[in-house]
Amino acid sequence: MFVSYKWLSEYVDLSGVSATELAELITKSGIEVEGVEVLNKGISGVVVGHVLEREQHPNADKLNKCLVDLGEGEPVQIICGASNVDKGQKVAVATVGAVLPGNFKIKPAKLRGEESNGMICSLQELGIEGKLVPKEFSEGIYVFPSDAKVGADALEQLNLDDEILELSLTPNRSDCLSMLGVAYEVAAILDRQVKFPTIEVNASSEKASDYISVNVSAAEDNPLYVAKVVKDVKVGPSPYWLQSRLMSAGIRPISNVVDITNYILLAYGQPLHAFDYDRLGSKEILVRRANSGEKIVTLDDNERTLTEDHLVITNGKEAVALAGVMGGASSEVQSDTTTVLIESAYFTGSTVRKASKDHGLRSEASTRFEKGIDPKRTHDAAERAAQLMALYAGGTVLEGTVEFNELKLQLAEVRITLERINKVIGMEITAEVVEDILRRLQFEYKLDNNEFLITIPSRRGDITIEEDIVEEVARLYGYDNLPVTLPAGEQTPGHLTEIQQLRRQVRRYLEGAGLYQAVTYSLTSKDKVHRFLNKEDQVQPIELLMPMSEDRSVLRLSLVPHLVDVVKHNVARQVDQLGYYELGSIFIPTSTNELPNEIEKIAGIATGIWTSHLWQGEKKSVDFYVVKGILDGLFDTVGLANVEYKAGEQQDLHPGRTAQISVKGEYIGYIGQIHPRAQKEMDVQETYVFELSFDKIAELVGDKVTYSPVPRYPSITRDIALVVSKEVSAGDIQKVIVEAGGVLLKDVHVFDRYEGDKMEEGKKSLAFSLRYFDPERTLTDEDVTKAHSKVLKAVEEKTGAVLRG
Repeated sequence: MFVSYKWLSEYVDLSGVSATELAELITKSGIEVEGVEVLNKGISGVVVGHVLEREQHPNADKLNKCLVDLGEGEPVQIICGASNVDKGQKVAVATVGAVLPGNFKIKPAKLRGEESNGMICSLQELGIEGKLVPKEFSEGIYVFPSDAKVGADALEQLNLDDEILELSLTPNRSDCLSMLGVAYEVAAILDRQVKFPTIEVNASSEKASDYISVNVSAAEDNPLYVAKVVKDVKVGPSPYWLQSRLMSAGIRPISNVVDITNYILLAYGQPLHAFDYDRLGSKEILVRRANSGEKIVTLDDNERTLTEDHLVITNGKEAVALAGVMGGASSEVQSDTTTVLIESAYFTGSTVRKASKDHGLRSEASTRFEKGIDPKRTHDAAERAAQLMALYAGGTVLEGTVEFNELKLQLAEVRITLERINKVIGMEITAEVVEDILRRLQFEYKLDNNEFLITIPSRRGDITIEEDIVEEVARLYGYDNLPVTLPAGEQTPGHLTEIQQLRRQVRRYLEGAGLYQAVTYSLTSKDKVHRFLNKEDQVQPIELLMPMSEDRSVLRLSLVPHLVDVVKHNVARQVDQLGYYELGSIFIPTSTNELPNEIEKIAGIATGIWTSHLWQGEKKSVDFYVVKGILDGLFDTVGLANVEYKAGEQQDLHPGRTAQISVKGEYIGYIGQIHPRAQKEMDVQETYVFELSFDKIAELVGDKVTYSPVPRYPSITRDIALVVSKEVSAGDIQKVIVEAGGVLLKDVHVFDRYEGDKMEEGKKSLAFSLRYFDPERTLTDEDVTKAHSKVLKAVEEKTGAVLRG
């Protein structure tokens, strides 16, 4: 909500309080003020000038030579390129020495051989955003009314000597979505009175009821509908003071009639709509639910198909407005409009919200209806709008209002004791202080034996329970005045749990290994939710009852699909050397109407060049072993031993480059390359992924750390090449070697694999390096030969392997 300091000062006496000081007071009272914008933006030296003469520049087709009276001294010559500048106009002139936005200083100049002593300014050049400038001045200079005083401060005439407070309102404070609502708040803070606009309408002898009737068939959605009729209207520009207030609130002026309805919306918080009475097509207003499939063309010229959930304003037959959201194009106020029907109504927030969401129309009006308006202002807003249309559009207000009123307004009442207030706040506040705060808030109350019975005004729909009253008392008493106390009792230092420490250790390692952390949505689409899962993990996901979109409609079963989206997003922007990880939860459904099980996972993804040394011409692309190396380092870091990789299959992964990972026979995750077909479908290059169960890793990580002394005696290495069947894996052979090697065998690893012409059909050669070592003595050849013979015998008996000759 943008609040004009000058406008607010018309409703509350702000003397002695600057805009900056007021912003601090409002923030301390519980409504954050994000900033204070000074509209003049450091501008100086801009005055109202009178164009005495205008003629074509002798040396330029698109320039004009103007003689301008600045109110003091001799008229000056100014060269102006605006197409709409003309003799007799009152314009904004930046004099020599003036400063414009961006610290642009005006100096005497020569333009195509002609002197120019100043600059005739457009509104954009004075710092007003282009999209807010009225259409008639969007491509030229601004022209003041003829009664503007020559030499006067142009910034003051344009209301650019104002300051704008930007309020960041929480959803419950809809009362401050209007200037009067903010006035109530400021008056309570400063302990001053609210000054209301004077409404005096001189009505004609003709009656509005002779022109229109109002009927409502959906009273639960629209319990109050007020209509006023204004004749003899002349549609044109609204006065600049009104335009400037709309622009300061971020609304572009359109015409006097439309601007007045927007002005009332900002002032009262009551959305209005102006119909062209002659284009309405009947003398009846009927508010009803739309028919299924009914269509309406709204003011944005889009045809919209309605459902029975939507509320519409009709002329008895056809829909002429989508209630509370947007009017229809058929009854729009245009330049030739002469009779205006003003609508001021109370629509229920849920109905307006449904229509706004279904049609993607978020307007100033719908925002206020959704959050709740004050029904007591509905009549006043209509009367004030009629008064302004008579003043600034030359209209004649017809006598009376035509309305449908079945609104049963019951003001909320809250009963609370002084003891309860003090107990929640944590200090002793007297009844007199509470009474004073309620008086400043303009809440009616009765006090009986330190118990307050408080009647809540209709403008404060957010106050319904005891705690709301406690909050009002505390914030207006001043949070700064609450006592500061130290915690009582024994103090214990905080520390991380083992799981928290493990999470930090995992993150620190993966980032050190070159992966960036990603945080993706827990919600995904039905198309992606089953990707990269095992058959046993193919469960029905948890669906949201009211998802914001189909892309975020179910809870995820895997972290990998969204990591692929991260890579896809970057690759599409020519960033193709990537590595990411995520530590987050997936959601496994349980029985009906119960919360899902949250399982914490670690997932990663890598693609492109992993290491690159351009000078030496060396580079290393991401492959299976790069990602496996990252995981091996992770397991070593967290102390996870006996990790096994076994060839396996996984949905959407390459069948020959995928491994299942287990620890002591318990499955903990997988690693592999995305299947080329899936890579093409997802529009990524060769990419490798992994996903591990963090919960299982946390269970399997040992608490003890073991240390080994630095070897004092040399080790002996023996290499063997074994010929085995292709079906036998290197991992199976390695297990046999480790079991048979005894205490002397300290290390074994594969260093070669051969399948070629010199190997018989169905066979392969695997070469292992075995290291023997005794920490207490130097091994002899006899010791090693004895242990090594047991290894060879066991390998031959259990795997059928023979030494390669």
